[in-house]
Amino acid sequence: MQVRIAFFIVNCLVFFYAGRPAAAVPRRERTQSNNHANISELLDNLLRGYDNSVRPDFGGPPATVEVDIMVRSMGPISEVDMTYSMDCYFRQSWVDRRLAFQGGKETLALSISMLARIWKPDTYFYNGKQSYLHTITSPNKFVRLYQDGRVLYSSRLTIKAACPMNLEDFPMDTQQCPLKFGSYGYTTRDVIYKWNSARQVAIAHDMKLSQFDLVGNPTANSTDSTLSQNSVVAEYSMLLVSFHLKRHMGNFLIQVYGPCVLLVVLSWVSFWLNREATADRVSLGITTVLTMTFLGLEARTDLPKVPYPTALDFFVFLSFSFIFATIIQFAVVHYFTKYGSGECYFSSETENDPQSSDSDSEHHHQQQQQQQQQQQQQQQQQQQQQQRQRRSARHHRRMPRYNSVSKIDRASRLVFPLFFLAINLFYWFAYLSHSKRINYFS
Repeated sequence: MQVRIAFFIVNCLVFFYAGRPAAAVPRRERTQSNNHANISELLDNLLRGYDNSVRPDFGGPPATVEVDIMVRSMGPISEVDMTYSMDCYFRQSWVDRRLAFQGGKETLALSISMLARIWKPDTYFYNGKQSYLHTITSPNKFVRLYQDGRVLYSSRLTIKAACPMNLEDFPMDTQQCPLKFGSYGYTTRDVIYKWNSARQVAIAHDMKLSQFDLVGNPTANSTDSTLSQNSVVAEYSMLLVSFHLKRHMGNFLIQVYGPCVLLVVLSWVSFWLNREATADRVSLGITTVLTMTFLGLEARTDLPKVPYPTALDFFVFLSFSFIFATIIQFAVVHYFTKYGSGECYFSSETENDPQSSDSDSEHHHQQQQQQQQQQQQQQQQQQQQQQRQRRSARHHRRMPRYNSVSKIDRASRLVFPLFFLAINLFYWFAYLSHSKRINYFS
C-alpha cells in the first residue's frame, strides 16, 4: 500500500513539472496575438470612415507640413546641362487629428501599404528634371504615427535638378544650386510648408565632392504665384534651399594653366637663337601656336557654349597672344636684318672687286714670264704664294659679316617676361578678389 502511494506521488510531481513549460508557451502566444489584435483593431478603428482624399482640418486652417532633408551625397554636377544630382532622405511631417489614438505605445511604425490609405501632401520639385524613389531591396520609405495624430513620412530620393550657372569666373567661380519644392495642387489656403525648426538641411559628415566644396546651404520660405492678366489667381507655399558650391582649382592648374605658362616660356627660347636660324625659330613658333590652339579647345570640352568669355578663356587668349607676338617679333627682326638698318651687310670691297681682275693679273704674269724667262724659276714659287694669298683674301671679303645677336632680341628677353608677369599678377588679383567678394555676399 505504501509503495502505491509513493508511486502515485512521484507521477503527480512529474506531471506537474512537465506541464509548466507547455502552459507558458500558449500564454505568450496569447499575449502576442492579443497585441496584434489590439493594433489591428486600433488601425481599423482609426481608418473606419477615413477619407484619404480630404486634407486634415478640411474647412478650417491650412494643414502645416514640416520638412527636413538629410543629404547623403551630391553629384554629378554638369556644367553642360547645368544640372546637379543628390541622394537624400526627404522627411515630411504633419498633424492629422483623425489618426490620433490612445494606448500603451507612443508611436506606431506602419507598413508602406498604409500610405495608400491615409492622406499625404502632393509634394513636387519645381526645378526637378528627373527624380526617383529607391526601391532596392524594397521601397525605401516608412510611415510613423504618433498619439497626437502626427504623421512622419520619410523616403529616400535621388533628385536631379536644374542649376542656372554663371561661368564668367570659371574656374574660380562659386555656384548657387537651388532646390525648390511645394504642393502641386493645394494653395496656401489648404497647405503651408515650413522648415522643421529642429533640423532643416543636414549634410552627411562623410560626403565629398570631386570638383566642389559645399560652403553653405541657406534655406528660405517663399510663395509661388499664378498670374492671369496681371492679377494673382492662386498662391502656393514653397520651400527653398540653395547649395553654395565653390569649385576646386587644382585640376585646372595642372591641366590648363600650367601648360599654358610653359608654352609661353618655351616660345621665348627663340630670343636666344641666332637670327639667321630662320627655320628653327619659325618651326618653334608654329609648334607652340598649334599646341596652344589644341589646349584652348580641349579646355572648353566640358563647358557649355555660353555667349560670354570665361576667366579660363581670357587666360588662354592671353597665352596665345604672347606666343603669336613672339612670331611677330621674329618677323620684325628678320626684316631689319635683311633690309633695314644694315645690321647684316656685305663688305663694299667685294662689290668693287670686278671679276675681270683675275684675268688681268694672269695676263700681267704671262708678260712678265716672257720678259723674264731667266728669272722664271726663281719667281714661280713667289707668284704661286701671292696667288694663294689673294684668293684667300677675296674669299674672306666675300663672306658676309653678320651681327648674330639682334638688339630687338636682347630687349625682348627682358620685356616679354616682365610684361607677362605683370599681366598675370593683374589677372589673378582681379579674379581671386572678385571670387572672395562673391563668397562674402553669399
